[in-house]
Amino acid sequence: MSIQKKILVPKTYTTESGFVFEEFELSYHSWGSLNKNRDNVVLIFHALTGDSNAKEWFHGFFTPQSPIDLDQHYVLCINTPGSCYGSTGPQSLNPQTKKAYGPTFPVLTIRDIVQMELYLIDHLNINAIQCVIGGSMGGMIALEFALMDCRVKRAFLMAMGKAHTAWSIGLSHLQRKAIYQDTNWKGGWYSNDAQPSQGLSLARQIGMMTYRSPEDYEAKFSRDIRKITEHPYYEVESYLDYQGQKLDKRFDALSYERLTRSMDTHDISRGHGNFREVTKLITIPIHVVGIQSDTLYPIAEQIELAQLLPNAEFTEIKSRYGHDAFLIEFEQLNKTLALFLANI
Repeated sequence: MSIQKKILVPKTYTTESGFVFEEFELSYHSWGSLNKNRDNVVLIFHALTGDSNAKEWFHGFFTPQSPIDLDQHYVLCINTPGSCYGSTGPQSLNPQTKKAYGPTFPVLTIRDIVQMELYLIDHLNINAIQCVIGGSMGGMIALEFALMDCRVKRAFLMAMGKAHTAWSIGLSHLQRKAIYQDTNWKGGWYSNDAQPSQGLSLARQIGMMTYRSPEDYEAKFSRDIRKITEHPYYEVESYLDYQGQKLDKRFDALSYERLTRSMDTHDISRGHGNFREVTKLITIPIHVVGIQSDTLYPIAEQIELAQLLPNAEFTEIKSRYGHDAFLIEFEQLNKTLALFLANI
């Protein structure tokens, strides 16, 4: 069992946009124990609306069938800054104003997120990270970690690419527009502290249409009808409404807006030259996993990333579940990860 832990980083951090944090908090979970050399670390990064409790949403990597062995590895997962699950985010108190950051909270770049999370790695006196693992937004953070910290020995990246494409940015834009249309959304915050009734829910529903595949939706819902009132209410409509309401109850709309913009900043070449110049700097072993039915980050993006990296391999996951397969297809993922980690 693991409990959520927090550290306060009492150091000034200036974001790429120039925003100054006088201090910030990082929330994390860990499993297993650090060895004497403090070099047996497996660092996992969560996706957009996830949290640091990786055992809950990456459950397949915490089973006897997983190559991640808690008797040998110290597994660490940090809640992404900007989220609403413990690390400093829009709902956190600004120590200077004693009020929530609210709309003054900056858009953190993926590199900002890495720089902030590195404070925890240093705080724990970690000497080496045997593997960074992440899918979707987590994969973006893992890739930048591999670029920015020489302690990373290998990386396992799933369902993302070298940069956020126009396709992905456009989909994020539509989700943000849904949030902005909410009647409670006023200049980036909620009027009278009211939670949004439709905006975040609709944003999630747009997202859900990209997280799964047409094949999966057809298999689960077909043209089945939940009920008939004035018009048929299809099962797929009921499912999307439920998913939207579910996220609205557990997540913060401003965090969602800011983190989707964080993902839009993902571009490992930004300020560093072209992609070939940047990727040749990453010489550690990397395994890139793509999902054949992923419409959000199509498999061509992972193939391209693996071809650009000088020491990378690529595996295609067969699944009807689309982008979400990296959270579902653990039998395939564990086989691939086991081969990749065999030499640790």
